[in-house]
Amino acid sequence: MRALTIAALLLTTAPVQAQRVGGLISAEPVVETPAGMQAWRIRYWTSTEQSQLRQATAMVVAPREAIPRQPRRIVAFTHGVWGVATKCAPSISPNFWAYTAGVRAVERGYAMVAPDYPGLGSDGVHPLLVGRATARSVLDAVRATQQIPGAAAGNRFAVWGESQGGHAALWTGQRAKQYAPDLDLVGVAAIAPASYLVDNLRQGKNASARTYLTALTAHSWSQYYSIPLSTIAGPQSQGIITRLAQNNCVNFESLPKLGTTIGILALQHNMRNVDLGSVEPWATRARNNSPTARAIAVPLLIAQNPKDVIVAPAGTRHFAQDACAARKRVRWVDISGKGHETSAKDSADVALNWIGDRFEGRPAPSNCGKI
Repeated sequence: MRALTIAALLLTTAPVQAQRVGGLISAEPVVETPAGMQAWRIRYWTSTEQSQLRQATAMVVAPREAIPRQPRRIVAFTHGVWGVATKCAPSISPNFWAYTAGVRAVERGYAMVAPDYPGLGSDGVHPLLVGRATARSVLDAVRATQQIPGAAAGNRFAVWGESQGGHAALWTGQRAKQYAPDLDLVGVAAIAPASYLVDNLRQGKNASARTYLTALTAHSWSQYYSIPLSTIAGPQSQGIITRLAQNNCVNFESLPKLGTTIGILALQHNMRNVDLGSVEPWATRARNNSPTARAIAVPLLIAQNPKDVIVAPAGTRHFAQDACAARKRVRWVDISGKGHETSAKDSADVALNWIGDRFEGRPAPSNCGKI
């Protein structure tokens, strides 16, 4: 026990010189983990789009076994929307283990890092669906994982994400070569990804979910980009947007609170004629934060449940078709299951089998002719 305490202390007191992108600040061992796994809640350095250092947090999970001869491969699992408030970080949630499909990667011998993204679990604004900032935080989380001795991680990694995390995965694929040439990205698996953001904000069939996600995006971008909420909402709606963002995290196990439901319905009525894709500067920000398929240099797995009412299947298919037109290797998968909320879980075996083939250097399959 004393040896464990000393080891934990050594890992959680980082030297001053660690203040560089990807530098590990601290790694706190997690006591309660699934059988056969060890984990650390980490804090590390990343950077803003203006290259200013910023702290971020993540969960790192690895097999609880002897250090292997060869460095472990890394799977970066990028999560969907859990909220935009600091308290909504997945790594500090009691729901982390049950609702993080990426943990399945550890069962296959990989080290897994699940970044919270900036502003979740750390100070500052959470840049929801801001591509470059999110990609930097993912790539720096992979770098930080390499500095945990027990994780025994190398520089080869794949990124696998769902929903907001699908957007993060696509952007990670887009920025990896330029931002982190020291890392070797083998493939991107994007599950029900937010891709073309204007379409995503318009096309989801669930009006309440679309309104809630619009509110979170509006709150995040108003702070991150200094865009006044008054450009899209009156005083009452501005207050509702702020309260929804500051007071709520996504609850996976129960219906939203009554006050949250009433707020969403009121906002849905008040902003029924508001389209962020048609109002500047929101529309430009949405276009600039949409991933570009031709900029992704590695194979793609894109999976979508045709019954999804939050991320419109037509939008995901459009992105996949554009990737094919750009001569990318794309495997398209139709997911069967409940819907958007279980997409990552429902496609986990497919995603992990595909990732395993990328690590092994097998030719990437493509079914572009059938998308």
